[in-house]
Amino acid sequence: MPFINVYYQENQLNNKELKKVSNRIHQSLIQHFHIPEDDYFQLFLPYPPQHFFYDSQYLLENGEKRTDNMIYISITCGQGRTVEQKKKLYHSIAEELSTHLNISTNNIFITLNETPLENWSFGQGLAQMVNQKEEK
Repeated sequence: MPFINVYYQENQLNNKELKKVSNRIHQSLIQHFHIPEDDYFQLFLPYPPQHFFYDSQYLLENGEKRTDNMIYISITCGQGRTVEQKKKLYHSIAEELSTHLNISTNNIFITLNETPLENWSFGQGLAQMVNQKEEK
């Protein structure tokens, strides 16, 4: 049930590249968070370059630097994944985007926000994840 927001600078990615980013993130979630293939909800939000602020070196190793090709990926999902699963997800997304879109791993910023099942509605005014859990 992840909901993904991807923030990037206007004109940084074309439509074909946006689809690749989307697919690579989704495949990483399937592989490491074991989500169903049809659990696919993503929103891409372009911003003008003057609205992006970041430190070029914060917490990067070996003197590496970020550039203006930063991509911010915010993942909201249910609780229950291990720290190891989260680390593997971050690594997978960064490697996939770096390999298939030539985006430096230095420029891939990921946050993960876990929310309880009762905080989700997938439409129809229902809390489907809670109803499923209560029925079992």
